[in-house]
Amino acid sequence: MEFTAGGRLEVRITPADVGKRVSVRRLGEAGEPGGKFTDTVGVLTSWTNGVVVITRRNGECVRIPEHSLVAGKVVPQAPARRRGPAASYAELARVSARAWQPVERERLGDWELRASSGYMRRLNSALPLGDPGRPLDEALTYVRQWYAARGLPARIQAATGAEGTQELLCAELAARGWEREVSAELHIGALAPIADPNVDVDVSRVDLSRSCGEAWLRRYGRSGDLAPHVSKVLASGPSVWFASVPGSGDSMAAIGRCVVDGRWAGFMAVEVDPEHRRQGLATAVMTALARQALSDGASAAWLQVEEGNDGARALYGRMGFAAHHAHHHYRHGGA
Repeated sequence: MEFTAGGRLEVRITPADVGKRVSVRRLGEAGEPGGKFTDTVGVLTSWTNGVVVITRRNGECVRIPEHSLVAGKVVPQAPARRRGPAASYAELARVSARAWQPVERERLGDWELRASSGYMRRLNSALPLGDPGRPLDEALTYVRQWYAARGLPARIQAATGAEGTQELLCAELAARGWEREVSAELHIGALAPIADPNVDVDVSRVDLSRSCGEAWLRRYGRSGDLAPHVSKVLASGPSVWFASVPGSGDSMAAIGRCVVDGRWAGFMAVEVDPEHRRQGLATAVMTALARQALSDGASAAWLQVEEGNDGARALYGRMGFAAHHAHHHYRHGGA
């Protein structure tokens, strides 16, 4: 990253640039790897009391003493993807939300409060997609009270890493004691290569259905007391398909779920019995669902990869998926 002007390092950012994407260079502290200087790129989310806070793409907040800055400038958003579908954060946030519809919901301005008896964080968290219609502290108080009335911890799902994401909100939540619990990346890719009939993938064992049965739920690991809620949530969405590969007896060797929503096909709940792994079943499930989605009119695909799931990341990378943005669940510390 070039910082010099006329051969001199310059700090060309100020507190007025809060909310913009920046690149800064600072003097490294004793013992830090990387030599004398350390570079950081992300959204400038705070500059107060002599401390600069930059939120990186993955949601990590980096606190930098102002006196250690040796260079800095505003930089454009990350370059547009050169392959695969073009998509905005707002579009993907709404599409992925429709794929997992909660049992109960309420609007708070442009925020949506979601509850499903505690099943899944995303279905029991507020999704902020704009202005809540009141000052932030009042909105957060309402969120806490809404979830407390349902016996649930207050959570907010917010995103980082793309144009239009919510780095500033993430910083405000962290400053107010909300703890970042879990992070994941939303990946996107073209659908046709996954569904390509010329690719040598055996899908003969994959059954597709509009509903999931008890054996599917058992492999998903969500049968039991919450089964009625789980079944309702899984069946929600504009156009839902379930994939299953029979195992021995009444068990499932592999399963998957796909929600078709306009041009998008969302893949989720792809799971393989440990005894049947390394047989290509995850690829077969994805391929069968992709072919169905393609025939239903979809052309683009999305899926979520949780932080640390390197095996899934490698599989989806081979299929042409790449990260679009990260999202995080923040939980209120008093809940």
